[in-house]
Amino acid sequence: MTLLNPNASAYADKVRIRVCGICLKEDKLLLVRHQATIRNQAFWAPPGGGLEFGETTAACLRREVLEETGLQTEVSRFLFVNEFREPPLQAVELFFELHLTGGELVKGTDPEAAPDQQLIEEVAFLSLEEINRIPLQDKHRVLHYLFSLDDLLGMPHHFLK
Repeated sequence: MTLLNPNASAYADKVRIRVCGICLKEDKLLLVRHQATIRNQAFWAPPGGGLEFGETTAACLRREVLEETGLQTEVSRFLFVNEFREPPLQAVELFFELHLTGGELVKGTDPEAAPDQQLIEEVAFLSLEEINRIPLQDKHRVLHYLFSLDDLLGMPHHFLK
């Protein structure tokens, strides 16, 4: 039985559609570190979150990035789909390329969660070297085995687990 962080329980036992962004700045990738959800380690991933009913994917991604990082972005193009399955969590993740348009990098919040139930621990632009030093189990699967950050802009369109 997998132990789930109680702060992530709202996302359990259902399939979520998540919209995520790949945002590069000066050869660094925008990432968000979340507190442990189903493992005992913090988890680094590109910013993003759940698509709400009636919302476009572009609007969702702009909203999520602003909430999580304080940055304003423009959604450029669709990149790829990732299937995330690690029971009790499951999501179909749509990744898009992002371009910065404003704002200031800050550790954001999830407005749906109470102040003492926030999952975000840190936000940062990390270099390829910094990303590759993070253990595999502590980072999103799309960050595994990168030779260049530009690899994220030209990946196959679908990841299967």
